[in-house]
Amino acid sequence: MMEQTSFAAWLFLPFVLPICIWAAWNDLRAMKIPNKAVIALALVFVLLGLFVMPWPDYLWRLAQLVVVLLVGIVLNATGAMGAGDAKFAAAAAPFIALGDLRILMALYAANLLAAFVTHRLAKHTKLRNLAPDWKSWNVGSDFPMGLSLGGTLALYIAMGTYFGS
Repeated sequence: MMEQTSFAAWLFLPFVLPICIWAAWNDLRAMKIPNKAVIALALVFVLLGLFVMPWPDYLWRLAQLVVVLLVGIVLNATGAMGAGDAKFAAAAAPFIALGDLRILMALYAANLLAAFVTHRLAKHTKLRNLAPDWKSWNVGSDFPMGLSLGGTLALYIAMGTYFGS
């Protein structure tokens, strides 16, 4: 059972899922997560979060956004993370119930591995011809983290619809 409520997950899912797909697609295509996607994701939480959680929980979740953004800024400054990835992670943070952090980390690890292997296999096979102009094919060892960040958030919210409290 997840700490995330099933009610919140069902309400967030139709809005979060397309944004996650958009962010992943753009990161694959251009190696950039659009600021519009980050802002849209944050607005979904700011607006809908008011209706699905008590005020103190809502404020704590917004604090998570700030903390993750500050950590992301530091990671970006050290070259460990792209700016778009840091902003997307910050905008995604309020959707995560703190009690589900273990579930999220396991989901992220599995998703990151699957996304990396899938991307690298597609890059070196004829699947690449389906999207020959994607920048992510030609950036050396860089990886479009939006694929795994967006995928993780989408899967977490989707899991919450079934396993949520």
